[in-house]
Amino acid sequence: MGKKSKYPSYSSGSITVNGQTVATNKRDSKNNIVDSSYNMSGKEKEIYDSVQDNLMSSLGNLFSVSDEKREEWGNQLNAYKNQGIKQINEIYTPMETNLKNDISSRFGNLNNSIFLDQLDNITDKKAQATAQLSENITALQSDLYNQELTNRLNLISFLNGLYSGFNNNILNYIQAANSNAGAGNSYNNAAYNASNQNNWLGTLTNFGTNVLGSFANSYSNSIFKK
Repeated sequence: MGKKSKYPSYSSGSITVNGQTVATNKRDSKNNIVDSSYNMSGKEKEIYDSVQDNLMSSLGNLFSVSDEKREEWGNQLNAYKNQGIKQINEIYTPMETNLKNDISSRFGNLNNSIFLDQLDNITDKKAQATAQLSENITALQSDLYNQELTNRLNLISFLNGLYSGFNNNILNYIQAANSNAGAGNSYNNAAYNASNQNNWLGTLTNFGTNVLGSFANSYSNSIFKK
């Protein structure tokens, strides 16, 4: 007869969804460890791995700017600059031309203070517009980078939310499997204790019966000998 263990048996636990076991809790008797695991479907694993890979990649490249992105920004800035220069020329070149024609028709030549004063005024306004365009280009360059950074941070936040949701779901299922195992272990422990108590009572009863039987035999023998 095999020797009975001095410990109650360990109960495994599992959670099944739609016929598929999604989480398990069991004891590895060989290595004496308790293992809790979540069993992903193939599609779920594909999505989980993709989210994790993209999250790590996005974090690693958060502040880097690729050559393609630099070229894209450069094209946008050049287009903005060219459009600004075109608008400045469309505004101030006709003003210069009109002033020249007006002075020529009135005074016959451009070598006079009225023309030079008005020309200086137009030139100053044109220079101010050009300076403002330069500031706008610098601001646009900063906006392009900041917007890109904002988009990346939003993507990281979205991916992190998905990743955290996956992990929370996994932990919930594992905890449920652990709870099932705990309920089974509580039952096994109670059954084990009850079995030990019955064995103890049985041993005590047998002991009492044997003692009483021995006493009875001794008493009987003593009577017949008299």
